[in-house]
Amino acid sequence: MRCLYPPPGSASTEYGILRSFASAADRDAFYQTALFKDWLARIEPMVEGERTRRQVYGLEAWFRDTKEPMPPRWKMALLTWVAVWLASMLMRAIVAPALGRNVPQVLEAALVAAGVVVILTWAAMPFLVKMAHPWLHPKSTGPQDS
Repeated sequence: MRCLYPPPGSASTEYGILRSFASAADRDAFYQTALFKDWLARIEPMVEGERTRRQVYGLEAWFRDTKEPMPPRWKMALLTWVAVWLASMLMRAIVAPALGRNVPQVLEAALVAAGVVVILTWAAMPFLVKMAHPWLHPKSTGPQDS
């Protein structure tokens, strides 16, 4: 569990809590515990407005950073498109020659898709998100940038 603070230099008083769970069942079980319910009751005097719960799945999870707000969706989409495009080109270059000409197109597509997922999950997205961090989360240099 991590605390998400308002962006530096902003007037926001909004904080967040980032929790990760191994499964939906674990998440649901946690939210039913007496510990969580007691904690909600204790912080209630400090909360303004309704609390919101946002679940992050799939692509957005690659961009999760406990120290930064989520980047704009268009930046996440563009960086993901670059990664998918490069991974799919790489996989087609590897799979097509390895399989030959007599393999059904659906099998080739399945193998390319599987390779793309592996490349994105363990190589491309972690690398690209790290490299693009300054673009995804530009730092404010002062009040004129607001």
